[in-house]
Formats: sequence, C-alpha cells, structure tokens
Amino acid sequence: MDVYLVDGTYELFRHHFAVPSHVTAGGREVAATRGVLGSVLGMLEGGVTHIGVATDHVIESFRNELWPGYKTSAGVDPRLLAQFPLIEEALEAMGVTVWPMVELEADDALASGAALAAAAAEVERVYICTPDKDLGQCVVGNHVVQLNRRTRVIFDEAGVIARFGVPPASIPDYLALVGDSADGYPGLPGWGARSAAAVLSRWGHFEEFPADCAAWNIDVRWVGQLCRTFYLERERANLFRDLATLRSSERLFDSVEALRWTGPQLAFETVTRGLEAPALAERAQRLAARRSGKEN
Repeated sequence: MDVYLVDGTYELFRHHFAVPSHVTAGGREVAATRGVLGSVLGMLEGGVTHIGVATDHVIESFRNELWPGYKTSAGVDPRLLAQFPLIEEALEAMGVTVWPMVELEADDALASGAALAAAAAEVERVYICTPDKDLGQCVVGNHVVQLNRRTRVIFDEAGVIARFGVPPASIPDYLALVGDSADGYPGLPGWGARSAAAVLSRWGHFEEFPADCAAWNIDVRWVGQLCRTFYLERERANLFRDLATLRSSERLFDSVEALRWTGPQLAFETVTRGLEAPALAERAQRLAARRSGKEN
C-alpha cells in the first residue's frame, strides 16, 4: 500500500488564494475549506486508500520561544484563520485522519507520520504532500518521497540532491545557512544556496566543518570570509538548524490501518450543508459505497 500525508495548512492557504470567495448565508467565509475538502476527496476518488492530514491548530509553536522572528499568525487574513478549526472539523467528519498540532507544527506531524508509516512492512511508499523545503529532510531513497500536488513533481532522494545540492540529512544545516523566509529566520550573512551546497556536499554537517579556514579549499567565492562568518555566528547557526530540524517522534498512530479511509461519518452531510456544498457529501457517499461493494 501507499500512504499519503497531506500538509493541511499549506492546502488551506493555497486554496484561500486560488479559489473565489464563498460567504455562506450565515456570513462565514468557507471557500478555502470547500476547496481543501474537494481536493482531498479527489485524492480518494483517484485511488488513495490511506491518508492523514496534518494541520496547525494554531500557527505559533515552541519554535517561537526559540527565535522571536519565527512565523506567527500576525498579518494572516482573519477570514483564513477562522477556517483553521473548520477544516479540521470537516475533514474528520469526512472520515479522514487529522492531526491538529499546537506545541509542534504540521510539518513535525508529517515527519512523525512519515517515520511511522515508512517503518511498516506493508507500506510500499510514503508520499509527503507539501512543497515546503524543510520536509526534504524526511525523504528516504525512493521509499519516502515528497510530492508537490500543485506541480505534480515528486522528489525522491536523488531529486532532493538535484534541487538543493545536498542529501536529505543535510537539509537542516542547509536551511540554517541560507535561511527560510517562510519560517522567519534569515540564515547567516553572505551565505547563499551555492556556497551552502558546496560546503555541505563535502562535509555534511556543521560538526564536520574544518576548524581551520585554510582547509576550506573549495571552489566558492569568498570561502575564507564565509568560514569566518560561520564560526563567528556558530551559535546562531545551531539555533537556526534546530528551528529547521523537524521533530519526528510523535506517536500519531499505532498502525497504518488507522489511516485507511472507510467513508464519511454521518455528521459530514450536516457539515457540507453548512458549507453550502452538499455535493461533497454525495461524492463521499458514492465513493464509500463503491469501495464497500468492491470489498464485499
């Protein structure tokens, strides 16, 4: 079997900016929620059997305590923020496993889910459905891959190396050096993608960097200055790497069978009426009936 792990927060943002607004008769903006439900249902209709969706129940996490500039909910459209609990409720009613994260982030849940699923003997492949750069660290060969559902591009281990110039295990070090504007930390002064890839492809992790800058004999401009900057900013580099390192030890499920979609709950019809999208319930019910018929 294949397991699909979806970044629900990314999907909610993506649909918020991609689909026209829909305000219900009760005055609630629900367009992004409807879009995500339709998209996940489309995955199921396309043959996906095992699926989990990770969400940021709140955007802030423990990382905000580590770095004051880390991403927050400030500036996020209130109409979008109001749909965070709504999409969780709606997906659960649709019968999809949801992991709403509070202290940790959705990305941590995806990392944990990928580790658990990959360890199951019956799982052939794990698809982590998000374009976020930090999830590249979870890719394992061709067994755990990253899928950008918008572009339909799959990154296996070779794809991660082609994209960043470093293997998956070095992604946290890479992001610490170059920064991640989406998450709100800047990286180190002077470091860019090319220099970070050149150094990390040779030494892998900060701990392996030569202490003597003269030993950094690689074909990168201003390599000596980059080395000195790294050691001057070593404490901050380690902090940024900690921010970029996903926590993957959450016990989200005991068996991958917990991720099998078996159909919507009775509440889904009520939920979709509230969203003014009853067709979603009809689609889910038809699919469940069709699968049940095949199983019988």
